[in-house]
Amino acid sequence: MYESYPVSEQPREPQRVQPPQSVRQAVRLMYAGAVLEVLSAILALVTRGSLKSAILTRHPGYTPAQLHTAEAAGIVPLLVGAVITIGLWLWMARANGTGRRWARPVSAVLFGISTVSLIISLFLVHATGTLIVGVVIWLVGLGAIILIFRKDSGSFYQERSGGRPS
Repeated sequence: MYESYPVSEQPREPQRVQPPQSVRQAVRLMYAGAVLEVLSAILALVTRGSLKSAILTRHPGYTPAQLHTAEAAGIVPLLVGAVITIGLWLWMARANGTGRRWARPVSAVLFGISTVSLIISLFLVHATGTLIVGVVIWLVGLGAIILIFRKDSGSFYQERSGGRPS
């Protein structure tokens, strides 16, 4: 039988690289984005009356059934989208906070989708409050993107990935 050699030191765990301030701020913004999405969904439900008014202003001849259908077509996708978006905000906050290399480009793509969505929503019937919250959420996303693509942030992602370029 073989005997194991005595070990003089305890095995060391790899030292965890702490994210720079820019990444920590970006992660906070991402969590704020998730909270704002929750508030946006609540606002959409509370302002259903505004949506009805906006629909009737644009389409004064709608019957009650048509109005109800148009209202549902405006609210349901918004709520489903809010739930998905909340999950994406939380996922990206966690991934960026731990320095996952893929998280920055995925965050950028999601921000691009958010930008297109905001532009499209400018042409749809909506309540003014919902549009304002949408712009605020977009600005939060812009801030997070700027922060995670700063030079000091890039160093963090590179160190977390074993020194390979990110």
